[in-house]
Amino acid sequence: MINKKMVTFIVALILATPITAFAHVKWFAKVPAEKIPIEEILSPFFLTFALIVAIVLAVLSQVMDHLLRIPWADKLDKYLNNLRKYSRYILKYGTALAFIIQLLSSSMFAPEFVITEMWQTIVMAGIIVALLIPHHFATKIGAALMLGLFISLWNEYGWFYMLDYGFYVAIIFVLLIGSTKIEGWGFPFLYLGTGLSLCWVAVEKWVYPGMTIDIVANHGVPTFGFDPVTFIIMAAFVEFIVGYLLVVGILNRILGLVVTVIFILTTMLFGATEIVGHAMIHIVLIIFIIEGVSFYHPPIKMHRTKLDQMIFVFLNFIFVLATFLLVYYRFA
Repeated sequence: MINKKMVTFIVALILATPITAFAHVKWFAKVPAEKIPIEEILSPFFLTFALIVAIVLAVLSQVMDHLLRIPWADKLDKYLNNLRKYSRYILKYGTALAFIIQLLSSSMFAPEFVITEMWQTIVMAGIIVALLIPHHFATKIGAALMLGLFISLWNEYGWFYMLDYGFYVAIIFVLLIGSTKIEGWGFPFLYLGTGLSLCWVAVEKWVYPGMTIDIVANHGVPTFGFDPVTFIIMAAFVEFIVGYLLVVGILNRILGLVVTVIFILTTMLFGATEIVGHAMIHIVLIIFIIEGVSFYHPPIKMHRTKLDQMIFVFLNFIFVLATFLLVYYRFA
């Protein structure tokens, strides 16, 4: 019975997750960013919802094994394990594909970074060619070019703005250390970088809710019966939770599948811009689905007893949430 209930829960989660949680609001909002007072962000609903989420995550950390105890899970797990040897190739050639899509749309890394100079086109082409060459030295050259291009945008837009795309730093790191003694550090860093990026982008929706409200109104996004303000708070929590769970190492394969489905749904609403902006994320999620936590020692495993693990997840989530919110608000 528990397996059926858990499966039903996962299906409901996929269907009910607010799809604007993963739409990058800067790409679609037509209104200027206006920061609201911190008192409005820390509303009674926000605080209550945060506590409920922390409790649910604490319990989830102990029942996650039951989520995988379904008849076909073991076979699927073995099949995915056999695909792990292809993970680095998927990242390498998937990154090349993502950059091809970006170059065809005259953008770099994200739709908002438009190519304006010939040297940028040349560098983008160089990255693609280097990554398509089946040799690790060529991969490192491509990664170095990516790093240089990313730094140029960092200098132009500032570190705070570019933190939205911090996962690219993790991708570059994985590609650079391939075929070296520290190659094993790559994918854990990719989990960390992607998770933290999702958490960071989620906070934007709390600090600048007006942009998300504009998207909900102009793109006909369903709010499932909630008023827009409440809906946005919950939508941002969904994104923050996914990022947090990737960092702490809980349900990585299921999360990868859930987020992939959600990104497909957002593409139906937002079209080509969504494809260009999230192509790279799709590649990363495919790797998460294949890898699970095979190489990653989750922080939760530092604690042995179930009670200690639950307390850790509860307190750690509150701490991480408060830290991200206060840091973002301070520099926004």
